[in-house]
Amino acid sequence: MARIPTRGEDTTAVIFRKYPDGEVIALFPEEPAEVFGYSIGAYVHFGQHGAADYDYVVARTRLADPLTDRDAAELRDELERIGYRLAVYRRRTPEHRAIAAGRRMEP
Repeated sequence: MARIPTRGEDTTAVIFRKYPDGEVIALFPEEPAEVFGYSIGAYVHFGQHGAADYDYVVARTRLADPLTDRDAAELRDELERIGYRLAVYRRRTPEHRAIAAGRRMEP
């Protein structure tokens, strides 16, 4: 992924990953999916919004770049059609973790 995301308050951080069977999952690293902080928001074509364990998914998938992977591009386009403005990342950052935990990163 060569593109550096531009972030604004109206963008959603996303990481695209692809399972061996070809299914692409969009992970939202700044969106906690439950109160304990183990899961983050996720989206797939079939089933749509749900929760995912980031480490579990990463261990079983490979990076899917929507600029070069057609399946990832289709999922990106689907998310944008339903209103998301996406900032694509390769991996979860400490800032993503802090935002998901409800904390602010200090400069």
